Amino acid sequence: MSLNKKQIQYLKGLAHSLKPIVLLGNNGLTEAVVAEIDFALNHHELIKIKIPTDDRETKQLIVDAICRETEATKVQVIGKTLILYRQSEEKKISIPKL
Repeated sequence: MSLNKKQIQYLKGLAHSLKPIVLLGNNGLTEAVVAEIDFALNHHELIKIKIPTDDRETKQLIVDAICRETEATKVQVIGKTLILYRQSEEKKISIPKL
């Protein structure tokens, strides 16, 4: 799913008050972590994930892998926090069309 700038800005506003739901540990991105992210996306649609690495390349690889494995859309990465969105069947968040 591709989002336009207005939709991304709207989701950033919603995510501002959220706390990170998933925290990556020392083992990095494991199948269990991906499953937990998938579950959280099904339940919340918009989540924050903490990625504890300072290396930009490593962080980008982790972000790309999470987006690919969960079929979610990256809204924003700020520091060590990733904001992801994936619409569920219930469509809990109604994002603006244009």
